[in-house]
Amino acid sequence: MSPAAKPPPRPNLLIVAQNGRLQYEALIFTASLAALAPHLLPHLYIAEPQPGPLWPQDPRLSPPVRDRLLEFGAQILPLHSRHFGADYPYGNKIEALRLLPRGEAFLFFDSDTLLLQPPDSLGIDFTRPSASIKVEGTWPEPQPYVASLQAIWEGLYTRFGLKIGPTLNPRFPPDYWQHYLYFNAGWFYGPCPARFGEIFTRIATEIEADPGPMLAAQSLDPWLDQVALPLVIHALGGTRPPASLALDGPASCHYRALPLLYAREEDEVLIRLEEITQDPALRRLLRDWEPAKKLIYQGKGRQKIRPLFDRHDPGLRENQIRKTLRNTGWWLR
Repeated sequence: MSPAAKPPPRPNLLIVAQNGRLQYEALIFTASLAALAPHLLPHLYIAEPQPGPLWPQDPRLSPPVRDRLLEFGAQILPLHSRHFGADYPYGNKIEALRLLPRGEAFLFFDSDTLLLQPPDSLGIDFTRPSASIKVEGTWPEPQPYVASLQAIWEGLYTRFGLKIGPTLNPRFPPDYWQHYLYFNAGWFYGPCPARFGEIFTRIATEIEADPGPMLAAQSLDPWLDQVALPLVIHALGGTRPPASLALDGPASCHYRALPLLYAREEDEVLIRLEEITQDPALRRLLRDWEPAKKLIYQGKGRQKIRPLFDRHDPGLRENQIRKTLRNTGWWLR
C-alpha cells in the first residue's frame, strides 16, 4: 500500500436478535465472525427489541445467550420500537439503523447468515449503497386489468420523487420482474446508517399507512421492507451490487433456516457451520434449539435432509424444497 493510499473502511456490522430462533442464529453468526475476523467483534452491534407498547410480550434475549454474545465482544443495544414492533418484526432492521454511529460505513445482515470470509476484506464501496440480489420475483403480483409491474413500480418511484429510468435493467422486458430494481433485505450497506434509516423509515411507513390504489391488491406483509429498499438505495445514489462482490457467494451464506442450509448449500458451508458450533460453550446453548440439536448435533441434517435433494438441479426452487421438508417432517424453525 502506498503512503497516500487509505486503508479500506472497517464497517460497523448490524444484526437483530431477540428471544427465540433469532438469538440462536445470532450466536452462530457471531461465532462465524469470531472465527474469521475477531478484530471486527467490537464493531458488531446487536439490536435487541425491548418490551413496550409495540411488543406486548418480552422479546429480549435470554440471559445465557446475552452473556455469551457479550463474551464474544459484541455490543448489544436496546431497540425501542417506534413504528413496527411485533406486528411487523421485519421492521426491526429498519429502525435499528438509528442505533449505529452516524456517518460511519455500515453493513447489515439478517441473523440467519453464516459468514465465510472477513466482511472487511471484500473491497465494498460503501459510498454506493446496495443490497442482496439473491432474490426471486416474489413481489409484486401482476394484477390483470388493474396494474402491471411497470405501472406499480413507476407509481412508487414517482410518489417519492424519484426517476425510475436509471434503475431499469434493459436485459429484461418491462413485464418481467428483473427489469426492475429488487433486492432481498438479507444484507445491505451504505455510508451512513442514520441517513439510510431515515429514508427507509419514511418510505416504509408511508407505504404501510397509505398503499394507494396501485398496491390495493398487493401483500405488504412480509414484503414491505423489500418494496421500500430499492427506493431507498436509489435515493442514496446506489444500485445493484457489482458482480465481483462475494456476498451471497464465497463470503457469506444467507441460509434462512437450518433445514434449507442442509438441503441446498455446498459442503464447505456445512463444514464451517459444524466446525464453529462444536465450541463447548456454544454447544450448551444451541442444544436448547431443536433445529441445531437435531440437524447439527444429532447429525440428522446430513443423514436425513441432504439425501432428499439434488443440489445441482437448476430447476430446484426454494418453495419446492420447503414443501418437501414439510412433507417429510424436517421443516424445523
